[in-house]
Amino acid sequence: MIVLLLIIGLFILLYLAFTTYYPNFGGDVSKEQQLAYQKSAQFKNGKFNNTNPVPKELSFSEKMDVAIYFFTSKAKNGRPKEDLKVQKIDSIDVADYKGKARLVWFGHSAFLLQIDGKTILLDPMFGKVAAPHPMLGADRFNAELPIAIEKMPQIDAVIFSHDHYDHLDYETVMKIKDKTKHFFTPLGVGEHLKAWGIPTSKISELDWWQEIQFETLTLVCTPAQHFSGRKLDNGQSTLWSSWVIQSQNEKLFFSGDSGYASHFAEIGNKYGPFDLALMECGQYDNKWSDIHMVPEETAQAGLDVKAKKIMPIHWGGFKLALHDWTDPITRVQAKAKQLNLEVLTPRIGQEIFIQDTSSKYDNWWEKL
Repeated sequence: MIVLLLIIGLFILLYLAFTTYYPNFGGDVSKEQQLAYQKSAQFKNGKFNNTNPVPKELSFSEKMDVAIYFFTSKAKNGRPKEDLKVQKIDSIDVADYKGKARLVWFGHSAFLLQIDGKTILLDPMFGKVAAPHPMLGADRFNAELPIAIEKMPQIDAVIFSHDHYDHLDYETVMKIKDKTKHFFTPLGVGEHLKAWGIPTSKISELDWWQEIQFETLTLVCTPAQHFSGRKLDNGQSTLWSSWVIQSQNEKLFFSGDSGYASHFAEIGNKYGPFDLALMECGQYDNKWSDIHMVPEETAQAGLDVKAKKIMPIHWGGFKLALHDWTDPITRVQAKAKQLNLEVLTPRIGQEIFIQDTSSKYDNWWEKL
């Protein structure tokens, strides 16, 4: 018993040292910040909450059951048999771009958005592994990026949906922070950025339904049904969200991560219709269905937000669930066809015009 207690104590000390001194974990929300968050309808009992009473607060043993299930179960065809090839974009083309509003997908949920003469990054996770340490996760599906982070030109804004490792990456932030004018996050996520040396003056934190003007663009922090946290003891300490990005001529919806719920219809009624909705579609499982949509729900959510067309995201980048890696895209295509909803399926790095009505995309994943 004494030896067992010593081993447990040693693990606790190692964990505390790791999370305290390893910078990837980010910052912690102070008690003063928690007092300020009391104004938010989402903040109750010291934590942020979804409108619906989900996800269920798991006990330690339940958390261990989920972890054992994930790490011991094998997914058939869980990742591509070979590295995904990407289309390259030139840094000069990005820097000098003055054309129609466009997007470039980096895989998973990361995008380069160029709109109204501005260059914006959405959930720029350009790291190799979606985990706090390389030994704690599997490599991304595409070893190369459409453009190297070091070659990325001046960035006008970065928008984050929440603080999970597959969306907010320490190494990426460190490489782009000095070339980025401003960062937009849900409440609390800015604490991580501050811990990584970004001044408060360059960070705007928003609550659900709050709008902010960024030069010629209107940004709206809208609801999502998800959760947050970068270590075991700070779950739900920061808010999660979706985003509306609106220029004079275009309207874009970025879902972030979310389970299916009534907020999509609320967003559609208030801000729709959208020229394009970037909709979460991947990393789902029956064990966490409240916080990640299955593909059929993704298609329905696209209709709910009144999108003219959708692009499935949160797939094609990392293996974070146990489904076939092409399951998200094949299922959402089938459901969208039933709903008469257009689905965009670009390759990683391929140019996507927000108001384009003529481009066609092939089922490129079927060849892999």
